[in-house]
Amino acid sequence: MKTDISAASLPTKGMRLIRLKARRQRWLKIHLWLGLSLGLLLTIYGITGSILVFHAEIDEWLHPEMLVVKAPMHAEYRPLAEIFAAGKAVMPPQAKHNFATYPRNAEAAFKLNFTVPSADGVERWLVAVDPYTVRVTGKQLQGRFGDWLPNTFIGLMFELHYALLIPSEEVCAIVVGVSAALLIISTLTGLIVWWPLTGKWRQALTFKAGAGKARFNYDLHKAGGFYTALVMIPVLFSGVYMVLPRNVVAVLELFSPVTYRYWFHSTPPSPDAPAIGMDQAEAIALKQYPTGRPHWIYGAPNPTQTYTVCQDGVDTPGSILQRRCTVIDRYSGKILDLDDPSMPTATAGEVFTHWQWPLHSGQAFGMTGRILVFITGLACPALFITGVIRWLQKRRSAKFQRTIVSG
Repeated sequence: MKTDISAASLPTKGMRLIRLKARRQRWLKIHLWLGLSLGLLLTIYGITGSILVFHAEIDEWLHPEMLVVKAPMHAEYRPLAEIFAAGKAVMPPQAKHNFATYPRNAEAAFKLNFTVPSADGVERWLVAVDPYTVRVTGKQLQGRFGDWLPNTFIGLMFELHYALLIPSEEVCAIVVGVSAALLIISTLTGLIVWWPLTGKWRQALTFKAGAGKARFNYDLHKAGGFYTALVMIPVLFSGVYMVLPRNVVAVLELFSPVTYRYWFHSTPPSPDAPAIGMDQAEAIALKQYPTGRPHWIYGAPNPTQTYTVCQDGVDTPGSILQRRCTVIDRYSGKILDLDDPSMPTATAGEVFTHWQWPLHSGQAFGMTGRILVFITGLACPALFITGVIRWLQKRRSAKFQRTIVSG
């Protein structure tokens, strides 16, 4: 005797499972179309991001004669003012020094970034200086503002990663920021689709032994998406924050006050007021954080800009991150802001924003963090390709089923 079992006669648990599977199908459609439409961008962000995790090492490998120096025995760096003066001496008088990067180790050169107005547009130059001898080891035209392609490999990777080679700053910020936000949604929907409704966690987290190519592709997409999601989501969010800071901060301020160091300005006491030097700005930051090793110094080439000195290795009890940034008025030398999550006055929003760049670069957790971000970036093209293959497999299967039914 054949018994007709309707959905109404199923146990409550079975009905709940049916509803969850129907809901998961809706999430699957969202995940599918976000993945198909944005997968190529995810691939670009992932590959370029993996390269940029080790951009300093790669740049030194590509240009050793310029960026690698020989450290003398028991030698110390020359005064910062001499290093800056040496770099300025090989540039035209109208050149503006707008950025400096400290050597990452004893064998690396000091890197100074200049902008130079020219008949062809504003040029971007890198000057490398041996910090022990103040000898200029080389200079490099990195590109011109408005040019489609930078002149260097690492420059190209930065432009692809942060701007997709879009010439308009406003347009590229919106495209990159919105696409990264949508990729966060894609990652979250992927986790919803991955979630084992029947509790078969081992099957959800591993590969099926002896399975065919189709199943291996499915397991690779499923497991790869899960294992990289914990890194992918914070990296994508920090990317949104870095290209659309004002928009993200506006949302964060609904929950907690936030200050952003790029919003501070210097106030000239008079039209011809002299500015302090970048070396003096560094001395002010070192006085604030004596144990910190300077990493970046943002110059102040324009009258209302501020100096910002970022230091690593600031060991503060109870603080995981050891990075601090000091914002300094270019005229008075007054400290305008401290990007310091260990301060008693630091709000939850400020601590949250302080974590964004270290999380994005992987530097929050040293070499381990950098390797995790590197692997996650390389997983992005694999996730896109396996997702496309899975979609094509299901399309062929559905077409085959329709052929059988119609036949």
